[in-house]
Amino acid sequence: MKSLIEIRRDLHQIPELGFQEFKTQAYLLSTIEALPAERVSIKKWKTGLLVKVHGLNSSKTIGYRTDIDGLPITEETGLSFSSSHEDRMHACGHDFHMTIALGVLSHFVNNPINDDLVFVFQPAEEGPGGAEPMLKSDEMQEWMPDLVFALHIAPEYPVGTIALKEGLLFANTSELFIDLKGKGGHAAYPHQTNDMVIAACSLVNQLQTVVSRNIDPLDSAVITIGKITGGTVQNIIAEKARLEGTIRTLSPEAMKRVKHRIEAIAHGIETGFECEVEIDYGSMYHQVYNTEGVTREFIDYIRSATDVTVVECREAMTGEDFGYMLKEIPGFMFWLGVDSSFGLHHAKLNPNESSIDVAVKVMTSFISFKGN
Repeated sequence: MKSLIEIRRDLHQIPELGFQEFKTQAYLLSTIEALPAERVSIKKWKTGLLVKVHGLNSSKTIGYRTDIDGLPITEETGLSFSSSHEDRMHACGHDFHMTIALGVLSHFVNNPINDDLVFVFQPAEEGPGGAEPMLKSDEMQEWMPDLVFALHIAPEYPVGTIALKEGLLFANTSELFIDLKGKGGHAAYPHQTNDMVIAACSLVNQLQTVVSRNIDPLDSAVITIGKITGGTVQNIIAEKARLEGTIRTLSPEAMKRVKHRIEAIAHGIETGFECEVEIDYGSMYHQVYNTEGVTREFIDYIRSATDVTVVECREAMTGEDFGYMLKEIPGFMFWLGVDSSFGLHHAKLNPNESSIDVAVKVMTSFISFKGN
């Protein structure tokens, strides 16, 4: 097998969107098939993979999950191994995630433990969401883990640091798409139209009251409208407009309340502006909730058995579809410090590659502890 740095750089050059990860799947397969095969079984699921490393005397199955898709971002790092796919980039660290998973997998193929291991190479984390359907698939149901672990890179933490907490780590999230349709016309005759630019502006302003006046101040929620489109040219009143955004809440109850209020406000816009409003919530991700007992065991073990710094952090409004797996299987996710001056989903994100060895060390050590 190539070095982990070489693997990461290879993967970084071929980012693909959700359920289009054909080159990525082929690369992963070729790398895994180069390992000793006597203890390894592989299943494909769509553009993802499930890889089982058979234990010596198994009493349980330990799962390790990585996401494999990229983002629709044009890379601006200037790296010699920048993305070769136009308008695609591994701007959320999934190239790191996959490389770490391969490092852990390779270790246990060559250094067997008692328990079985299942490595989940999951597509479409960035959208439309691969964790929930993969979890329900026949392939994963047959190899269902008893525990499952994952990580996510964190640009704000230094290399050699991991961060996590028991309980809620990442928020409930939902995409938000709102389409407005009225009556367009000439700019000189506004009285003959229903202007959807004006309706969209009013809707955006009203959406800002949902959190401030409908959510318990001791709870938390965010509504962000990141994109507005409407109209065609400067002298035609817009017949259509579209808002695109995201909702994030720290509780499922708050998510329901936010959506209820958005729908009520949209109904009011329909009445007030004599238009049609359609709402699409797109991809919705369940909160990442780290199982208390095993998470505490992990924190205590890493502090005592390694030189890695463990920070017990606050929850974040980040979204991650790994939450669906933790909803069904005990386990945890943690932040891996990668020390980048640019954040997640930024075109110049450049994580420190020395963090790969840190993560492999952390996970091989803890999985060996749990699996023997």
